[in-house]
Amino acid sequence: MAGARAAIRYAKALLSLASDQKAAGAVNIDMKLIANTIAESKELSDMLQSPVIPSSTKKSVLLDIFKKSNKTTLSLIDTLITNNRIDVLGHVASKYNQLFDESKGIELATVTTAVALTDTLEKKVLAKAKELTGKNVEVENIIDESILGGFILRIGDVQYNASVANQLNQLKREFTLN
Repeated sequence: MAGARAAIRYAKALLSLASDQKAAGAVNIDMKLIANTIAESKELSDMLQSPVIPSSTKKSVLLDIFKKSNKTTLSLIDTLITNNRIDVLGHVASKYNQLFDESKGIELATVTTAVALTDTLEKKVLAKAKELTGKNVEVENIIDESILGGFILRIGDVQYNASVANQLNQLKREFTLN
């Protein structure tokens, strides 16, 4: 991914600056908003990547969209515009969130289910994930009806697939091998 190393450096510098200013939590909220907005808006993402659109236009659009952001977040946008690296803003935001969570000892667990998690089930998943990792865990629920039932739990690099679709595929492989 082009700019990944630059995004990591900017995210680390931003976390350090925000921590010094006692604004790391507020900046984390801003970075989640920025990452989600860029991921969900193809137009915004394309504008940031476009070499044809002038930096001044990109800056005015970003400042208009994120006008309620922390001053540290706004200074990041300024710095990225100045250094002609505004195209990595979404990656910086995502990396910042990851670094912030690591600094707080929080691990992100992704749970893919066929239907939305109930509160009771989410508490059970949180408890199990905390037991496995020894860290505080935040759960992100992704709904994918193609798994039919069960769940797929991913924490960091570890994945546990207890989906009905996976079990059916295993049965299919066993029958075709015999």
